[in-house]
Amino acid sequence: MDKSKPHAETRLAKFVAKRILEMRSKKSQHDIAVEAGFINPNVLSMIKGGTSKLPLDRVSGLAKALEVDAKYLFRLTLEQQGNETTALAIEQIFGTIVTQNEVAWLHEIREASSHADPSLTQRARAAVRGVFGK
Repeated sequence: MDKSKPHAETRLAKFVAKRILEMRSKKSQHDIAVEAGFINPNVLSMIKGGTSKLPLDRVSGLAKALEVDAKYLFRLTLEQQGNETTALAIEQIFGTIVTQNEVAWLHEIREASSHADPSLTQRARAAVRGVFGK
């Protein structure tokens, strides 16, 4: 690991870098940084490059600027922070953080099961994993 880029291999750094590339036809990296509320737009380069962590208080603004689910970005940020006790406390207080996409899956499961509250059997688990090629 490059000591000058301790967070380069985190899912957050990779996700931010990928999303900035995906948005380049709509917004520049500078525009995203300004929209996210970073006083110094270079901070976004540092987050993307893995030299800096994303502060928790910037998750909402960056999620909006990147046009992504704030809950997903929050989960990646908690993971990057590496503070398992904080993540555990948040989950104990607020419950599992669920993204909008995950909520859509839940609604579909409820519809498909006629709201029967099905248990997750081995067969159902295998079917879901099969959707994702696992």
